[in-house]
Amino acid sequence: MALTLLSHEVSDLCIGKPPLRCLSAVTATVADAIATLKSSDEPFISVWSCDHDETIDDNNKYECECVGKICMADVICYLTESDNKVLSLSSAFEASVSVLLPKSRCTVVHVQSSCKLTEAIDLITGGAQNLIVPIQTKPITKRRLQTRNAVVSLTTITTTTTTHRNSSQFCWITQEDIIRFLLDSISVFSPLPSLSISDLGVINSTHAVLSVDYYSSASSAVTAISNAIADNISVAVVVDGEDTRAVLIGEISPMTLACCDESAAAAVATLSAGDLMTYIDGGGPPESLVRVVRNRLEEKGLVGLISLVDSLSGSSSSDEDAPEAGRTKSYGRSVSSAARMARKSVAIVCNRRSSLMAVMIQAIAHRVSYVWVVDEDGCLVGMVTFVDILKLFRGFLDDQN
Repeated sequence: MALTLLSHEVSDLCIGKPPLRCLSAVTATVADAIATLKSSDEPFISVWSCDHDETIDDNNKYECECVGKICMADVICYLTESDNKVLSLSSAFEASVSVLLPKSRCTVVHVQSSCKLTEAIDLITGGAQNLIVPIQTKPITKRRLQTRNAVVSLTTITTTTTTHRNSSQFCWITQEDIIRFLLDSISVFSPLPSLSISDLGVINSTHAVLSVDYYSSASSAVTAISNAIADNISVAVVVDGEDTRAVLIGEISPMTLACCDESAAAAVATLSAGDLMTYIDGGGPPESLVRVVRNRLEEKGLVGLISLVDSLSGSSSSDEDAPEAGRTKSYGRSVSSAARMARKSVAIVCNRRSSLMAVMIQAIAHRVSYVWVVDEDGCLVGMVTFVDILKLFRGFLDDQN
C-alpha cells in the first residue's frame, strides 16, 4: 500500500478545486486587496507577478507566477504599522498590494500536475504553505473566453481574474489538503497513528512557538502575528504561572483576524493582547470594547484610524442581521462557513498522551494546521503542526522503502 500511496500525483488532490482568484502585483493596490477579500468567501487571495489586463504577444513572453498570498490579517498588520496620525490613510490604501506580501520568504511554490505526492510533502516540510497547480482543462476558444470573462466581470471585482494567458487556470494545494488525503490511507502508517505525540517526538516546543503576554499591548505582537501568518500557525496568549511556566489563556489567530475587516487595526493599535482576543472573537466585538478603542484612538491622536473606523461603521449600519446582545456587527466580513469555524480565540489543545490520530482529527475538525500541547495545569508545553506530522510520515515512508 505504501507503493500505491507513493504513486499518487498532486493532480489527484486537485479534483473539484475551483480556480484561484488572482490579484496583479503590477497594478493592484491595498484598496483593491481589501475589496477583493471582502467579496470573497475564502480567507486568502493569490498575488501574481503579471498584469492580467495586458495583452501578451509572442515577442513579449514572460512567466506569470504566483508570488504570494494575502489575507485580511496581512492588511490589519500593515495598517497598524502605518502612520496613523495623518488625517487620512489614503496613501496606505493606494500603495501596491506587494507591501502586504511577506518579506522573509515566499510561501507558495509552483509545481506541475504530475508532481509526486512525496515531492509535494518535501516542499511543504521545506517551508511552502501552498502548491500552485495548473488545472487540466479543455482548450478554450477566444469567443468562449470573452463570454466567460464578461460573466465574471459582472459578478467579481474587475481587479481579479481566474484566467491567465493561454487561457490557463490554477488551483492551490494546502497542508490540510495533504493531511486529509493521507488520512484516507492512514493504515499505511501503522502503528504511528495510535502512538502518543510524546512518544513520537513531534511536539515542537522551541522555535515554532510564538507567544505574547496577556497583559501586553496587542501592537507589540504585530511582528509575531506576521510570522504566524508565514508559518501557518497562531500566537499563543499566555500569563506567567506560579513557577514561571507560561499558562495558555488563548490565541491570536491570523484566521480569526482574517474574518474581521480592516478596522480591526484600530483594536490592535489600542488594546491589550487579552482584550484583542475578546474583540475579534466570533460574535463581534462587545460595544464596551468598541468605545474603549475609540477613546484610546483619540487619546493617541490616531486620526487616520478614527476616520477608518467611522467610515466602516457608518457603511455597515444598514446590516439586516441583528447583532448579538451587547455586541456590534460592524467589524466582520463575509466568509465561508469553513473559514468562520476558525474565528474563535479559544485555543485548540491536547496533552502529551494524545494519540497522533486524535490530534490530526482535532486539527482538521477545527480547520487549523496545529494543536497546542498543554500539561495538566494548563501550562504551555509546545505545539504539533501539520508540518511536524508530514515530516514524521515522510520519514516513515523512506524507512519502508
